[in-house]
Amino acid sequence: MSTVLAGVDGCKAGWVAAVRRPGSRDEIAVVDRFSSLVDALPDDAVIAVDMPIGLPDVTRKGGRGPEMAVRPLLGQRQSSVFSIPSRAAVYAEPAGFTTLDAWYEAHRRSSAVARATSDPPRSISIQAFGIFSKIREIDGLLRDRPDLRGRVHESHPEVAFWRLNGMQAMSLPKKVKGRVSAPGMEERRALLAQSGLERTFLDRPSPRGAGDDDVLDACAMLLIAARIERGEARPYPDPPLVDSCGLPIAIWV
Repeated sequence: MSTVLAGVDGCKAGWVAAVRRPGSRDEIAVVDRFSSLVDALPDDAVIAVDMPIGLPDVTRKGGRGPEMAVRPLLGQRQSSVFSIPSRAAVYAEPAGFTTLDAWYEAHRRSSAVARATSDPPRSISIQAFGIFSKIREIDGLLRDRPDLRGRVHESHPEVAFWRLNGMQAMSLPKKVKGRVSAPGMEERRALLAQSGLERTFLDRPSPRGAGDDDVLDACAMLLIAARIERGEARPYPDPPLVDSCGLPIAIWV
């Protein structure tokens, strides 16, 4: 392997990345901005990220093509794949929020835009709203830098684990009632080790600002980046769709 690979997931501090450099051991890094990570990597680095890329103008039932394509693969884990609302809804409230009340009010306003740009009308889940700032971050970067569109690929951890697990969904949930589940985490950690990551690397304490589940998801993204670099990964749907800004719409695994 001569290409630098990175698997990335959002986290409390910004972004957590599992990075593989030729001739070096895998490493974990936390950065506050996705652009900072991209700028720190070589121009030909391959990046897989757990974040939607490509936004619809109008949301249909079931979400974008990628969501509809991968949900049937995941069985009981399919609830981890939520529908992505319209570009207008994602950008409806770009300002930061200083209070919880302001955050909930912004969620209500964004939901109103989402209902007006979906068929049938659909509000935004709290989970989806919570990552809008990160969706905008990547969306803006790829719109400003078209050269990155062939290097930064959307993926999804549970679909990645499905692929690594011989196209079988994981039997245990990663979270139960919003809390990380130790059995589900161990099932995924063991699979990552079987798939080529060092167990000592997977067992290290997570860096400040990133949860244990964020780190494991970034590691799964790293293995998908390796599949992309080797030409083994497949997009869902195949071929990828394209949004009105020219961004690809597909989940790669």
